[in-house]
Amino acid sequence: MKENRERRWYIIQTYSGYENKVKANLEQRIATMGMEDKIYNVLVPVEERVYVKEGKTKRMRRKVFPSYVLVEMVLEDQSWFVVRHTPGVTGFVGAGNHPIPLSEREVQDIMVKIGKDTTKPKIEIDLKPGDTVRVKEGPFEGQAGPVVEVLTDKGKVKFSVTVFGRETLVEADYTELEKL
Repeated sequence: MKENRERRWYIIQTYSGYENKVKANLEQRIATMGMEDKIYNVLVPVEERVYVKEGKTKRMRRKVFPSYVLVEMVLEDQSWFVVRHTPGVTGFVGAGNHPIPLSEREVQDIMVKIGKDTTKPKIEIDLKPGDTVRVKEGPFEGQAGPVVEVLTDKGKVKFSVTVFGRETLVEADYTELEKL
């Protein structure tokens, strides 16, 4: 195996559903075998999502890459052996016995996706243009109207209401609305 003295992220494949167990096993092996100077991070990429359905908000965590775990390490024979022979690991992602490291861009994209760079979870709102909503709280409480636009990145909904006999577009937080 060609040794690489550079600290890089690699992907290891695991048995389905064993990602957290592999992470725990690998962290224990790193500690007991004194590999802290070669294997730095073990990560099961999960993202948190907020679902809004029928006016109820529910937070859920889901694995971004089921059956895969990310490992930041210096690739050498000894570090490769420790990771490869951890119970539950089926192998490295790469060609044969040559693990291929992730590019900096790939690592950055994954970190953004799992929220390591941002603190806000992704929001999924169970509303679409044309649905009718009623305002539960705020200055327009009790008003109802059709949804015009859903702004999932902001967690807001634009809808139309009648104010003083005129149609007016209102933007409100999804938590202030209920679907009719």
